[in-house]
Amino acid sequence: MNAQVGTRTAQNGRNSLATAAMALGITGLCTSVVLIGGPLAVLGLVLGIAALMTAKRTGVGRGKAVTAVVTSALAIVVSGLGAVFMVWYANKTQECYQPDSFHQYTQCVREHLDGN
Repeated sequence: MNAQVGTRTAQNGRNSLATAAMALGITGLCTSVVLIGGPLAVLGLVLGIAALMTAKRTGVGRGKAVTAVVTSALAIVVSGLGAVFMVWYANKTQECYQPDSFHQYTQCVREHLDGN
């Protein structure tokens, strides 16, 4: 049955797995700043690797599969950096979380980030 699917994919000139992986990788990269992209990128990376294996066998969709792997890997890195930044920021400004006003909050954050 796998041989039939691979043959159909090659005859159609499409690698749907590569297309799905590329869409997940690009979406993951675009949303990685808000950390939603991390899980999407992990899924895109797994599908991208599977699409590369399919492309090697059928000769179809290699460019999309490579794009999926690269964008997914970048999205994972950006999401990781975003998470580290958020933890650093929360740790640095934790005393400012119960202000009486927004002005007090921003003033407190400035003081903590400046190192005063």
